[in-house]
Amino acid sequence: MNKVKCAPAEAEAAVSLPFSATAMDSRRAHAKSLFAVTLGNGLEIYDFAVYSFFSVIIGHLFFPTDSDSASLLLAVATFGVGFFMRPLGSLVLGHYADKHGRKAALTLIMALMALGVALVAFAPTYEQVGMLAPALLVCGRLLQGFSAGGEVGAATSWLMEAGGKSQRGVRVSWQMASQGGAALLGAAMGALLTHSLSHDALYSWGWRIPFIVGLAIMPVGIYIRRHLNETHTPSAVHAEGTPAARLWREHRRTMLLGILLVMKSTTTFYIIVYYMPAYMVHTLHMPEGTSYWISLMAATLTLVVPFFAGKLADRLPRRKPLLLGCGIGSLLLVWPIFASLHHGAPFALTIALISLDQILANITAVAFFLLILEAFPRPVRASGMALIYAIGVTLFGGFAQFNVTWLLNVTGDAMAPAWYLLLSAVVSLSALLAWREQPVLSDD
Repeated sequence: MNKVKCAPAEAEAAVSLPFSATAMDSRRAHAKSLFAVTLGNGLEIYDFAVYSFFSVIIGHLFFPTDSDSASLLLAVATFGVGFFMRPLGSLVLGHYADKHGRKAALTLIMALMALGVALVAFAPTYEQVGMLAPALLVCGRLLQGFSAGGEVGAATSWLMEAGGKSQRGVRVSWQMASQGGAALLGAAMGALLTHSLSHDALYSWGWRIPFIVGLAIMPVGIYIRRHLNETHTPSAVHAEGTPAARLWREHRRTMLLGILLVMKSTTTFYIIVYYMPAYMVHTLHMPEGTSYWISLMAATLTLVVPFFAGKLADRLPRRKPLLLGCGIGSLLLVWPIFASLHHGAPFALTIALISLDQILANITAVAFFLLILEAFPRPVRASGMALIYAIGVTLFGGFAQFNVTWLLNVTGDAMAPAWYLLLSAVVSLSALLAWREQPVLSDD
């Protein structure tokens, strides 16, 4: 009797357990894929954070001059050269992703990125090899910029194409969340090493540790990327010409408007997250410790908000109204943010205003990626996304801090950053109003 009673339970267990294990394995594999695909973009932001943190040390070691300011300027300029390689990388690697598939491109991009980071991490100093030292550092930054140029197009295209339409926003949101997590990790790594190592240790080897940590993660990313499911199998690319030629022939207007759409979001990111501490200390003479709370808060929101933004975008039938509402809200916040800083309003009020602006900025970023990706057919999607993002970030993000600093020096007006962001907002909103939103296709 006992055997008869136990048989149904055993049979049920035999059926349910394998099913449960299979579902769990599928979820783990999906999580691994999302991690590997967004890892490249995260490592780019991580590298930005740690390079900025140790730029003074890098300036002394690779660009020794009689002036500390000149050494720092050369170190910052070396980081900036990576931006000039982004458009070229987007053109070459975006074409590769459309011609050979997303998986092949993502694997190649990660390998190139690893080589660039290795050149920075292990480059000998000026004292050891003379002018070869800055040359190797520049080569590393050029290679990093080249690989970063193709990363966003290939990665966001894979994220969009890896599942059904109902969860596109959630998948694409991983790309933005990776930036917030990477910025937090980079800042934490810099702060930890600065406070735990001596001055001599930092200059001798300590500054290399964050780059080596980032490099150590990359083989894992390369391995997982090599085993991704392919979401795009090229077919008629050769018959229709190269993706770049087709973009110029059929999507010129979309490309131009897309680049202008990038302006507000990228200037906000580089000014609020990275430039704000320097602005508060050097222009407004606020305590240095206070200023870094803004960058910390902005990075935390960029880690958390995109997932909710993705869910919101998935519930709405169109992207443009969401972008329009957030864009107008952000425009209205620009002046109050800088006025509160300039006139010494309670810091809690400033933090609240910037937090609200960053929430809107993250919602905008997710909706923007979806709008651009859905504007292009599969054969040119990675190229279109890569070129729009790389050119926009290079023109408007890469030069944002320089332009604002120049405006402050020329005008002497502490509100110059606000005027710059207002101009960026007006340009991007104008481009959005001119944008012709495409219908969202479930099978593309």
